[in-house]
Amino acid sequence: MRDIKQKVIHEGQEFAGISLYLAFFFCAVVAYSTVLLGKFHVSYFSYGSALINALVIAKVILIGEYAHLGKKQEGRRLVVSALHKAALFTLLVFAFHVVEEVIKQLVHGDTIASAFHQIRVDILICRSLVVFCTFIPLFAFRELQRVLGEDNFRSLFFRTGTMSKSNAD
Repeated sequence: MRDIKQKVIHEGQEFAGISLYLAFFFCAVVAYSTVLLGKFHVSYFSYGSALINALVIAKVILIGEYAHLGKKQEGRRLVVSALHKAALFTLLVFAFHVVEEVIKQLVHGDTIASAFHQIRVDILICRSLVVFCTFIPLFAFRELQRVLGEDNFRSLFFRTGTMSKSNAD
């Protein structure tokens, strides 16, 4: 029972960390596009959508990790492994976005063929590019955490001073 509780807490922390990271970037994109498009009224819906998107994509990442997506590249250099995972998970998110768009169209009464026809591939590709650029540092840090170990990684990033000699061994 204690192991299950610890696992749930750990998974909740992972989910929260990934969600916050993604929310930061997605809200930044919303702010940038708002200024770029000259919209001076604040659309809280856009920020809400960015936050919900961050939660959904964080869950997609955790599901992909449970499915061992990208595990075969973990023996290679960290940069290769991180880029490979960023690309793989971007494709996974792209697929989820396609399914999401089809479901939206089906809810509005379209047929499946019509739903696929109405998908704006250019927008999905642009979203995927933003997601890929966001995933590169995310997976670089996650790979670094995997190699260093969670305690050493957190010690390096979140504690003052350097790692003690005993932690480095």
